[in-house]
Amino acid sequence: MAINVHPIPVRHPEKAHKPDTPVLRKPDWIRVKAPTSPEVAETRRLMRELNLNTVCEEAACPNLGECWKQKHATVMILGAVCTRACAFCNVATGKPDGVDAHEPEHVAEAVGKLGLHHVVITSVDRDDLPDGGASQFVKTIEAIRKSSPSTTIEILTPDFIRKPGAIEAVVSARPDVYNHNLETVPRLYPTIRPGARYFASLQLLAKVKELDPMMFTKSGLMVGLGEEKIEIMQVMDDMRAADVDFITIGQYLQPTRKHAEVKHFVTPDEFAAYTTIATSKGFLTVSASPLTRSSHHAGDDFARLRAAREAKFAAKTA
Repeated sequence: MAINVHPIPVRHPEKAHKPDTPVLRKPDWIRVKAPTSPEVAETRRLMRELNLNTVCEEAACPNLGECWKQKHATVMILGAVCTRACAFCNVATGKPDGVDAHEPEHVAEAVGKLGLHHVVITSVDRDDLPDGGASQFVKTIEAIRKSSPSTTIEILTPDFIRKPGAIEAVVSARPDVYNHNLETVPRLYPTIRPGARYFASLQLLAKVKELDPMMFTKSGLMVGLGEEKIEIMQVMDDMRAADVDFITIGQYLQPTRKHAEVKHFVTPDEFAAYTTIATSKGFLTVSASPLTRSSHHAGDDFARLRAAREAKFAAKTA
């Protein structure tokens, strides 16, 4: 009897027919150990039981083993399929499924079971939804507040382009940190982040501060994509003009040969220089290293961020 076998969907259909890009050999400072601890398996089991996705897995984060060993997972809401097709990203692209109405309570349950003092919630881009998924962020924040009121909440949202009222709705839910990554320098947006607009993302960060001046804002950059140092410094200035509190800078790593190529591996000394420059420009907190990612050490970084603001206010009133 013949068996009908359905083909496995291509994870990145928009990249499937692109030529392979070169792959640089990773330097010693960028290597990480494979995630093998019992806590990793336990965290993965919990996420599957609750039908949750994590950006740690979907984006092939190199820090998964380290973070999950400590039961620190970044939940990715609104499904696992993105409506965008950024050249750097490993998240699957295509037509997303419907929104899971039970997802907010499942996220809250995971936060409780993992015992998280600080949680990071991100999402895929959902250009197909009227509000871009803003209401799901709101519901998720509310569910966590209800079940784990002492847990601080950091969100990493899409740009909500052409989604009026979305930013306002999310800010009104009062997350502790609002993160939106600029990702790269303006010159590289057409090839690296074609579905986004640099100044729209910058305006989002400024809008958050306009709506709530006391809300911490955060943004991140990848390096190694062919940007120039002077361009990174200009992005830092743009972020500070939008009153961004916290900048993260990390090395871009190529998920597959169909993704954008790594042009250069930035050295630890170069990252140290970026840290010095960003600090001098007035960021309250800076995290810059080869393996820095938006949610890596997010809880510890939030503690540093809060302490830095308190010290700044104390210095002003002294």
